[in-house]
Amino acid sequence: MNPFPNHSEVLVSALSKNEVEGRLSAVTKDINFLDYEERLQKGFQFNGKVEKESFRLSLVVDKPDSFLPLILGKIEATPKGCILFLQYRLFPSSAFFLGFWTVITLTLAVFFGFVSQKPIYAGLSILACIGNYYFAWNYFKRKIKLSKGIFHEILNIKVMD
Repeated sequence: MNPFPNHSEVLVSALSKNEVEGRLSAVTKDINFLDYEERLQKGFQFNGKVEKESFRLSLVVDKPDSFLPLILGKIEATPKGCILFLQYRLFPSSAFFLGFWTVITLTLAVFFGFVSQKPIYAGLSILACIGNYYFAWNYFKRKIKLSKGIFHEILNIKVMD
């Protein structure tokens, strides 16, 4: 089990594998973030790479967003369309900082609970750890919903909630 926020889904599409790759390529910009002029180009909904059987995408945003999901996908052709295997996860840097602060707050809880004999501070540290994780999961779920909506719209997939 992955301790970091993540989500996966499988989509079945009547579109061929090439059509899906074409639609994703049309709305995806393989961007160099060091090139300011290139980042100003409009008309793309995703940043990332679309390759022959896989893709790696994230939504285009105007300001930094730590909880924006990285969409990793594989496309498999079938006789009547294709199947997309999607995995939404935190960017590695966001996962690192979530893990870092989890370790720090749990270490503080152990220190305050067993070394300093201050159970109130230990409890506050545990609450901070739980609150941090709760915050991360909730905002990540919001961003997944946004990303999924745009992704499904691009592929014209009707989703029943």
